Amino acid sequence: MAAALPHHNGTTITVAAQNPISEPKPITPLELRSEFSHHDPTIARINNGSFGCCPATIIAAQRRHQLLFLRQPDDYYFNTLKPSVLRTRLFIQTLINADHVDEISVVDNATTAAAIVLQHTTWSFFSSAFLPGDAVIMLHHAYGAVKKSAHAYISRAGGHVIEVHLPFPINSPSEIISEFRKTLQIGKSNRRKIRLAIIDHITSMPSVIIPVKELVTICRDEGIARIFVDGAHAIGNIDIDMKEIGADFYTSNLHKWLFCPPSAAFLYCKKSDNELSDDLHHPVVSHEYGKGLAMESAWTGTRDYSSQMVLPEVMTEFVSRFENGIEGIMGRNHEKVVAIAEMLVASWGTEMGAPPEMCSSMAMVGMPTCLGIRSDFDALNLRKHLREFFKVEVPIYYREFDDDCSITGYARISHQVYNVIEDYYRFRDAVNKLVGDGFTCARLDPQMTRHGVFFSTIDLNQFLNK
Repeated sequence: MAAALPHHNGTTITVAAQNPISEPKPITPLELRSEFSHHDPTIARINNGSFGCCPATIIAAQRRHQLLFLRQPDDYYFNTLKPSVLRTRLFIQTLINADHVDEISVVDNATTAAAIVLQHTTWSFFSSAFLPGDAVIMLHHAYGAVKKSAHAYISRAGGHVIEVHLPFPINSPSEIISEFRKTLQIGKSNRRKIRLAIIDHITSMPSVIIPVKELVTICRDEGIARIFVDGAHAIGNIDIDMKEIGADFYTSNLHKWLFCPPSAAFLYCKKSDNELSDDLHHPVVSHEYGKGLAMESAWTGTRDYSSQMVLPEVMTEFVSRFENGIEGIMGRNHEKVVAIAEMLVASWGTEMGAPPEMCSSMAMVGMPTCLGIRSDFDALNLRKHLREFFKVEVPIYYREFDDDCSITGYARISHQVYNVIEDYYRFRDAVNKLVGDGFTCARLDPQMTRHGVFFSTIDLNQFLNK
């Protein structure tokens, strides 16, 4: 069977319906290990948050799309590309509870989505809809690339960027709400208007779930015209409901927690009476310019679009094999990462950086103070030491300390379906061995980072913020 789906340009696209009789078989432990057998078996990979993961079934689906294009690119371009993108957009519409498929555009990643929104905001300054001195408000813990984009676009247009400094460790969502209100009032002083709010759904480093619905409501009450939620880590990690959140724009990566290959993401643009979405354009201008953001994003020139095509296979061939689908995966990942975090802090005599209800499938775990983490370079060097000598891959966040007794280093642990408890035991035992040996970060070569991949503090901060 096939369904004819209306498209915004008046045409219809035929989408093959799934066979309702064919029920996927529940995945077995052996099959699950096979799906991720391409992972390095020597590494305890407890850092799904940075780059995500992709099962073998989906890698094969991606390869099929790549070969279809290479076999007959003209036919693929005219007859397969747009229907495949539409299928992905329809799945996203359902997953995030959006009203219209035309509210969904598929883009490379959340950073691209941010550039689209910020470019549009910049044009509002140039057209005098916004005035010099008007401002954008965002969280201090926002993703580094998005912060840089905000400063690059808004500052050059004559606007200001205001950052909300959030406490960490954190005890409750009310602390975030209080700081946001406080900074909002300071930002509005001198009759300055705040035109755009950029709010993370889950901050990257440190990783904390932000009370986005409450912050969006505050922004609406304060008359902020546009609200953009950066949910880079959200889809496949926590529930997303566009109608409940109420933002104008929302983005999330499909390759971090929803098993797509890199890179793929979506940008949601709420349809409204003022047709705000009509003025949005992809930064790369190509043949589809002027046909709406969804069409512009679907073709930005000849390149490999296969990672954006496989979400239907992710949901029907992989996720559906788990009990309760993606909701079950998210729930189990959260429960396991919290239990593991509690196990680690009990072993090390430390504490978590946020309460369980503010953790997603990631949790911040305090590391023993005797390790002597005193800078971002210490954190990165310790991470490298854990990787090279203990085969543990985990990012470490440095928190500036108030006194010698404060926890200054927090590990961001992730849990995804491929992880096993032995991954975390290895991390626990590695840290306990370091403590028992009297290790401190001061023992590590201070030049080791400079001789490696990273050459500047800017590069370092970008990596640590992943």
